[in-house]
Amino acid sequence: MSQKPVYILAIESSCDDTASAVLENDKVLSNVVANQLIHQEYGGVVPELASRAHQQNIVPVVDAALRQSGISKDQLSAIAFTQGPGLMGSLLVGGSFAKSLALALNIPLISVHHMHAHILAHFIDENGQDKPEFPFLALTVSGGHTQIVRVDGFSDMTVLGETTDDAVGEAFDKTAKILGLPYPGGPLIDKFAQSGDKFKFTFPKPKAPDLNFSFSGLKTAILYFVQKQVAADADFVENNMADICASVQHTIIEILMEKLILAASQSGIKQIAIGGGVAANSGLRQRLMDEGAKKGWKVFIPKFSYTTDNAAMIGITAYYKFLENTFEDASVVSKARYSF
Repeated sequence: MSQKPVYILAIESSCDDTASAVLENDKVLSNVVANQLIHQEYGGVVPELASRAHQQNIVPVVDAALRQSGISKDQLSAIAFTQGPGLMGSLLVGGSFAKSLALALNIPLISVHHMHAHILAHFIDENGQDKPEFPFLALTVSGGHTQIVRVDGFSDMTVLGETTDDAVGEAFDKTAKILGLPYPGGPLIDKFAQSGDKFKFTFPKPKAPDLNFSFSGLKTAILYFVQKQVAADADFVENNMADICASVQHTIIEILMEKLILAASQSGIKQIAIGGGVAANSGLRQRLMDEGAKKGWKVFIPKFSYTTDNAAMIGITAYYKFLENTFEDASVVSKARYSF
């Protein structure tokens, strides 16, 4: 006798993307994301504008996710949402909507840690694609986080190292701003870097203890470098854009890889996964695969659609919490800062 399928509607609203997905067990039936283009005018996410846009987008996005999945709301087993970390105004929109819908449908409510979800996105069933085996190491890299995590189970994760100041995604975006590139700048740096000489310019790799990271000093060094060069040649950035981007990207990737290699050596773990928005970076993906081939690692790289903020990753995390009967009541609160 086959078990009844679990249908989860998931909502992600931690920053500036309003997302909803429907999963049948570990399979994604729909994954809808509404981007907020308004932030491009300001060179970064404006929290107040983000929360207003979520209020406008959440009903049509959830409706689209349900329609695309072919699942009616009466078939749903649970509602999942991002509890944190993130922008409080944005989190509250998703959390409030999820609570209300779960209450109206009289089905369980499941809260999800955003960074746990980036890691567990690897367990989405994608045409029989390999999934990591426990224990594995996860390098989570995004606009707000940079961490190396030891993953011993779906709800058993330990941070081995993290940034002591800025996240790697912020380093990419701030560099792009220094170079006069529009927001979000990380993907543009990646694009220019592909035709540049990564050894043309040298930037410092800030020291951080143990398995931790630091990126604030690198940002400052890039700023001073560009200011000095532009003072001597006003067209320096324009004439050297590809080489600057390639050199910066190479430096950032090496900072990440040095600590990841150390973590793998210390732990003896050879299953390595990456997650988060910066996991979409082509240079990092290639460097990880190359290092994996040398070190005998089994490397897991998510689909591009599961690297940036999305609700499918919230849904898969919620699915495993559902199996453990880990539910919330209406008193659950959103957390802008949410420890691992």
